[in-house]
Amino acid sequence: MPARRADAERNRERILAAARTGFAEPGAPLSMAEVARRAGVGMATLYRNFPGRRDLLEALYTDQVDAVCAAAASVDGSPSDRFLSWVDHFAGFFAKKHEIAGELLAQAEGPGPVLDRSRERVLAAGRPLLAAAQEAGEVRGDLSLEQVLDMVIAVSAIHGDPEYSRPILQTALDGLRVS
Repeated sequence: MPARRADAERNRERILAAARTGFAEPGAPLSMAEVARRAGVGMATLYRNFPGRRDLLEALYTDQVDAVCAAAASVDGSPSDRFLSWVDHFAGFFAKKHEIAGELLAQAEGPGPVLDRSRERVLAAGRPLLAAAQEAGEVRGDLSLEQVLDMVIAVSAIHGDPEYSRPILQTALDGLRVS
């Protein structure tokens, strides 16, 4: 793929930033016209970068997954601190992704390649952290990463204010540590 011109790359980033902000707001679904308006670009520019709504959603979702994967390499501390910090980052990602992932799933007959690859990437990023924490004897050895992330997802699915579910998640994460 040829490199984008600097102005084309700026437009793409403005579109993604506008869409990211718009999808984070509660309320009515964000239209492509509203994304273009918020980004300060014309519809032709929007569609040149993202030919359809699904393309835009996939790009936003991929950016979120990239951030979760990058976080695995940037956490510090003991093996358990590194793992639990990354799991906490994953919890934040999961809480934010509902709108985008939900719409992607609604538009397809299944998860599709972007969602499937994303799960594999997240698991690949987190496995070394869990393995190190388990090998150090700091995190329970009887759970897989899939089980830990499923627990986070289950707690995140609790309805209500995030401040309500936050202590529940913290209690669950504290239960992963070896006493």
